[in-house]
Amino acid sequence: MTQVHPAGPAVIRLAQELAAPDPAAVDELVTWLAAGPRFRAFAEDHRDKIRKKLRGASDAEARRDVRVELDVIRLLLTERKVSVAFEPYGSGHVGPDLAVTLGGGTANLEITRRRGASPDPTTLAQLILAKLRQLPPSVPNALLVASDAVSAADLDVSAAMRLLRGRADAKDESFFAARGFPTSRAFYDRFLRLGGVIAWSERASALPRTVLWTNASARIALPPKLARAMVGALAGA
Repeated sequence: MTQVHPAGPAVIRLAQELAAPDPAAVDELVTWLAAGPRFRAFAEDHRDKIRKKLRGASDAEARRDVRVELDVIRLLLTERKVSVAFEPYGSGHVGPDLAVTLGGGTANLEITRRRGASPDPTTLAQLILAKLRQLPPSVPNALLVASDAVSAADLDVSAAMRLLRGRADAKDESFFAARGFPTSRAFYDRFLRLGGVIAWSERASALPRTVLWTNASARIALPPKLARAMVGALAGA
């Protein structure tokens, strides 16, 4: 639970600079910035990118997408030894949203949000599939799927992955071609870059709030201590 701290004029000015003219977003940012000095330092360092993302969001759903990304960053930075790099492959380039580091372990983290109801395995599989193209080779990669599910356990990542692998094993080329992969083999190449999926329900009314699915077939596994730290930080929302 986020603690409430008094917000000074500098915090209020920063929140207004980032999120105006959306008063609800400004108020929430004031709370987050005042409560988290590491998140405040991050926001100051990346104020241009954050402002561009917030002001460029064209509708309420797009604004919620940006909000989720910032909330994930805020929570990760509550872990004292975790550091976060924003858009490590450069703004406007295909690549994950974050690089997250703990000690000597680093992993990319791509963030997506399921809009609307909690996804069934078929919908979740397509959501994951659309994000595999963001994952670079030769580094650990994770995908975070945010939703408004009652519990993170409602997002059945294992079932979604079985569906995708079943399509690939059956060489359902038309299924993958329709989703941007020329062949099922091209899907497997990207699938093997995925170290794990974090299912996260920020407003969960039942535990668990966060569930980690680990890809045993990944070429490069997620650093275990870093994976635990990310799951723990997000579970503390």
